Amino acid sequence: MGARLMTRPPVVGLLYPGYAAEDDFPALENALGGAIRLPLVHTSIDRDEHSVEALLDTGSPDRLAEGADAIAVHSPDAVMWACTSGSFVYGGDGAASQAAAIAERLGVPASSTSIAFVEAARALGLGKVAVAASYPADLAGHFRSFLAAGGIEVVSFGASGIFTAVDVGRLGPEAVVGMTVAVDVPDAEAVLVPDTAMHTLTCIDALEQALGKPVLTANQVTVWEGLRLARASRPLPGLGTLFR
Repeated sequence: MGARLMTRPPVVGLLYPGYAAEDDFPALENALGGAIRLPLVHTSIDRDEHSVEALLDTGSPDRLAEGADAIAVHSPDAVMWACTSGSFVYGGDGAASQAAAIAERLGVPASSTSIAFVEAARALGLGKVAVAASYPADLAGHFRSFLAAGGIEVVSFGASGIFTAVDVGRLGPEAVVGMTVAVDVPDAEAVLVPDTAMHTLTCIDALEQALGKPVLTANQVTVWEGLRLARASRPLPGLGTLFR
């Protein structure tokens, strides 16, 4: 760990599209007493739709470049494109290009939530998972393909058909737990919940207790990947197996 990281908390900058569950991140900052910093800027969107067309626009180079310029004021150690659907719709190569463009623009490591899911699954040695997606089935299928390209087999799959991020953000903890438990099967080594529009950072331990296995959620893996890239990985309470 470099001297800069030892003299202040690690800073993971978040590029977050629109408004839905962005309050998950400052709530985590507060719960951890300032051990990490998660400054966030809202990237622009045209339409709040869980459709491939809308999300290709949401993750476009111009929108991400604008967000990267805005987050630079926070001097981040790493930056995350905190959007699962706006990265996996580009496929593996496209998601890698998104991250590379942000990193080149800011001069710090960058990644995205979709890439973070694959990295987190590899870190835990997961080969077979269940997926509890909030999206319509056609969009959720792109996430399944993204995982397959990363060597992760989806053995159970649920798509809740929620069409907007705002509506996903309104889901309470009981709904999130119910959605996650519904897709679990014995063959699944973990359950993945892929939407940064969903509030999950306060219920990961409850999810793991209900399932008896690891749970990876979008906001959780986003923070984990950012800290990994910043070379500031550490155990953190309340964030499940991934952070233990």
